[in-house]
Formats: sequence, C-alpha cells, structure tokens
Amino acid sequence: PFFLYHATQAVHLPSFAAAEFKNKSQAGPHGDFIFELDHIVGELMKHLDKLGIADNTLVLLSSDNGPETTSVVHMRSDHAHDAAKPWRGMKRDSWEGGHRVPFIVRWPGKVKPGTSSDQLISITDIMATIATITGAKLPNDAAEDSFNLLPALEGKVTNPIRPYLLTQAFGGKRTLSIRRGPWKYIDHRDSGGNNYDKGELMPFTLPDTAPEAPAQLYNLETDPGETTNLFFKHPEVVAELKALLDKSISEGRSAPSSP
Repeated sequence: PFFLYHATQAVHLPSFAAAEFKNKSQAGPHGDFIFELDHIVGELMKHLDKLGIADNTLVLLSSDNGPETTSVVHMRSDHAHDAAKPWRGMKRDSWEGGHRVPFIVRWPGKVKPGTSSDQLISITDIMATIATITGAKLPNDAAEDSFNLLPALEGKVTNPIRPYLLTQAFGGKRTLSIRRGPWKYIDHRDSGGNNYDKGELMPFTLPDTAPEAPAQLYNLETDPGETTNLFFKHPEVVAELKALLDKSISEGRSAPSSP
C-alpha cells in the first residue's frame, strides 16, 4: 500500500506554464497553465497504468479553494470564461464561488464510472474516509470536522452524510459560515474576503437586498447565485443555523466524538 499527496504548482498564480505548453490552449497564460495541469494529471494516471496498479488505486482530485480574483477577471474579460460561474464570489470569499470546487474520484470496482453525487462534502472528509478504508482508528482529538464518505463513494447511501458544513473566509474566525440542506447562513456582512467596492472587482458587485442585516441567509436551491439575503424573512432558520455554528465553535468540532 502507498499514499501519494501531489500538490501541483499549477494552477496557482503566477500563471507561468512550462515552455512546451505555452499558446497550447488559445486561452492565454492561465489557460495554458490549466492545460499543463491536465497533462500532469494524465502523466500520473499513465504511470499508475505502467506500474500495473491503476485498477487497485483510489485517486482523488480536487482544489483547495475557488478561482483567484485576477484569473476570474482576465479569463472572463479576455476569453469569456468564468471559473466561478454560476456561483457568487471567488477565492477568499464566504460566498459559494470561494468554496465550491470539483471533487473527482476514480476507484475501479468501487466507484461506478460516470456517476455523480449531490452529497455535501469537504476536503476535511478525506481524513475519516481514508482511515475507514485502511482500517485505521482516529484519535478523538483528531479530524474533528471529518466525516466518512465511503458509503457515498460506493453508492450505498443517498441520505446526507454530513448534517451540515462549516466554511471560513479570508477574515478568519470572524468570517464563518454554515450550510445545511438548501440553506446557507453567513455569520457576517459582505464577502468576508475580497473588496468589491473598488478596482477590477467592482463589476462583480451585487446589490445588498438587506442592508440592515448583520449577517446573510440564502436558499441555494432557489437562489444559487446568493443574490437575495433572506435574513429578515426566515428568522427561525437564522436562529437554528446560528445556534449550530456557535455549538461547533464551543465544542471545537462538527463531527461526532468517538465512543
């Protein structure tokens, strides 16, 4: 058994693709960098085949955050491509564009090819998932926000594995949010990260539909772009999600404690 954590430089800024990938994408330097990332992933997959272990290896591919501001601005204006669309916000923000990223899994014989899942998950869940797969027992003071995704990967469960998900924007603990079902409660005003009042991000500014509200509440099922703050329209949802958020903070965890 082996474990490989491969953290690529691509597609982190600055966007400098290797010489053999320049002008390959017809989408500028950042597009070329994405092209190179695709190649790197392909090389890793080919090497698993070469070693004869591809069919017995779990591969996870994801990202740590939404797209960088400059990438969104220039890819959108120069190449009509918005990596955050249809979500509001981007890297550093509490809005969905700051946190929603691809999570791609390949595991022959375990994960059915071509399938998808609407489970609410986090990168933190990899810890508990791998521990379950390998038979390792996690200490009670480790992986405090990690849930086992194995039943979802194997297609054995449709009910939510996570009761809710906590996220944090660039402003640290004072910019926490919680998602449960269709609801998202952001425990602060504004983005929690980027400044949309000036500069190149101004075109991305949306009207504040509840300017007196101290926090934000959105229904992602009916309003995936987080355009309408429902803070005053659903105070019962606000109170419930705020209580869950505060409980996780006080207990220092969102995953249940080990027996």
